[in-house]
Amino acid sequence: MERQPLAGDTPFEIEALQVELWRRMTRREKARIVAGLCRGVQDAALEGVRRRFPTAGPREQFLRLALLRLGPELAVEAFPDAADLVGSGPLP
Repeated sequence: MERQPLAGDTPFEIEALQVELWRRMTRREKARIVAGLCRGVQDAALEGVRRRFPTAGPREQFLRLALLRLGPELAVEAFPDAADLVGSGPLP
């Protein structure tokens, strides 16, 4: 069975170098990178909510982000006031 590349636009030689660098990294270095990526995704999602709902205050932004991340059922269970936002406007 032939190995598939991690990314279709990266030559195997470069991919091998990247994998070797990952193997040499400490757990702390890897955790720092993952935490930064998670923060970036969170920031991008929140910015998306802000752009779709420019007049929303901080609580509404938080709730709309919860609706996106958790889905309506779980978000409303965790944050009952999110029920007021379900089905209002564009996707959460």
